Amino acid sequence: MTTKNSIGIVKTKIFKSSNSLKLKSGKVLKEYSLIYETYGKLNAKRNNAVLVCHALSGNHHLAGKYSSKDKHPGWWDNLIGPNKPLDTNKFFVIGINNLGGSDGSSGPKSINKKTNKPWGSKFPITTVEDWVNSHEALITSLNIPKLAAVIGGSLGGMQAIQWSIQYPEKIEHAIVIAAAPNLTAQNIAFNEVARQSIITDPDFNKGNYYEKKKRPKRGLRIARMLGHITYLSDDVMGSKFGRKQKNKDYQYNFNTEFEIESYLNYQGDKFAEEFDANTYIRMTKALDYYDPANGNKKNLSKIFKKIKSKVLVIAFTSDWRFSPNRSKEIVKALLDNNINVKYAEITAASGHDAFLMTEPRYHAILESYFKEMLRN
Repeated sequence: MTTKNSIGIVKTKIFKSSNSLKLKSGKVLKEYSLIYETYGKLNAKRNNAVLVCHALSGNHHLAGKYSSKDKHPGWWDNLIGPNKPLDTNKFFVIGINNLGGSDGSSGPKSINKKTNKPWGSKFPITTVEDWVNSHEALITSLNIPKLAAVIGGSLGGMQAIQWSIQYPEKIEHAIVIAAAPNLTAQNIAFNEVARQSIITDPDFNKGNYYEKKKRPKRGLRIARMLGHITYLSDDVMGSKFGRKQKNKDYQYNFNTEFEIESYLNYQGDKFAEEFDANTYIRMTKALDYYDPANGNKKNLSKIFKKIKSKVLVIAFTSDWRFSPNRSKEIVKALLDNNINVKYAEITAASGHDAFLMTEPRYHAILESYFKEMLRN
């Protein structure tokens, strides 16, 4: 993208709530803070706001850079900006770092005022429902009576679903990408392996490691490596790496020899330096717990009776973690209630990560949908 398509330099904002938030677990946060960013301008009618919900390892920094020296822009910069599919010349876009996050919102790294130490393991587990409630409080503070849309991929898509259930009067469109109404047993299993790699790291110290010199990087590194395997399709791994070796001949030792090994090690090391282990295990728990139908597919149609928004559901053919069949479950439950829903299944080789990629047909569908929103 050229500079004319860029958001440019952006700044973070902070929302501080002195109102208590009762969590789904029954615990209460007496006060909390959310870090967020906004792009574009809120129009006079205050009806052009789009909330973007992030996935497991995402955050509030959707687009632009904090300084010209930054190597990379926000994680959805290919989608959000002037004259991009989510056009900031037309929409007021909001990105929020969820509760429990590691980028400034209240979470395990935050200071517990009772102890003047980081919360660590004592910070309560928060759920998709809790995030939506906290989002709504922030949106209300901005004097936005109704969101034009809530959009998200993966775990972000689950939040978009929940917004339409929890606050049906406050959302006009829900855009649900590469998501599911709940996790399969296989997905829960992947999350548990990731958590165990972190929890059993000796440096994890039961989640209370902030005041120590060591953090559980080894466990977090392995968790991320596992995650990357599930986010990519076999075809992409094959075409990108195949059986390529770093050296011409086998070394007959346990050092890195294949290019795929080198890639996973790099991604794991990089992530372990940037992300927080306590946040990672909490985000995976939020994924596991999300199930508006409480395990009964028939209940999903009953729950969706509350929905008043229009819905766009997008799936990717090569996504085996949240397969198109899971998206079709959402579509069916919506159709059972005669809800206005559009479904697109994109042929893409990138696997689950396709929702982050600049896939032409995918972006064209989103651009068309947003333009249709403006016309209506």
